[in-house]
Amino acid sequence: MPDAELEVAARALAEDMLRNTPLGLRLTKECLRMSLDAGSLEEVIALEDRNQVLAAGTADFREGVAAFLEKRPAKFQDA
Repeated sequence: MPDAELEVAARALAEDMLRNTPLGLRLTKECLRMSLDAGSLEEVIALEDRNQVLAAGTADFREGVAAFLEKRPAKFQDA
């Protein structure tokens, strides 16, 4: 992929990621970091399980579900 196309694709991916809940992004990055820092598969799965429980209890989770059901963009508040 030429550099110009790579930059456009990277920016599009970043913009797409920024439309998601900030907490979700932080929790995902936490799991990715652990997996890269020699965390065992069991440790990463345990962290992901914890993060799923944390995220499911937030207002942003409820907003995401409501937005999906109502077929509209979500308005996340990072809560």
